[in-house]
Amino acid sequence: MDEFLHEHPATPRTKDEKQAVINRLKRIEGQVRGIQKMVDEDRYCVDILVQISAINAALKKVGFEVAERHIKHCVSDAVKSGEGYAAIDELMGVMKQFSK
Repeated sequence: MDEFLHEHPATPRTKDEKQAVINRLKRIEGQVRGIQKMVDEDRYCVDILVQISAINAALKKVGFEVAERHIKHCVSDAVKSGEGYAAIDELMGVMKQFSK
């Protein structure tokens, strides 16, 4: 898998796609700062755990959106150019990491 990483040109995200991902990540960043504040204020552990769970869900959602775009553009392009097996192997390796 590692030998295929970054060997093929990425399909650039549109300005809107990029901004949507950045906005989601900034929201998540704000949630993380909120948890830091909760810990500093000695808030109830269960409340902190609920917020951690929400962040995990938000990160997974962003990850699946990025993966979907990758499949529709990069993997699709690789299949069309005859490099489909390598692109699929690369994607499967990443998805295995993602699902841990």
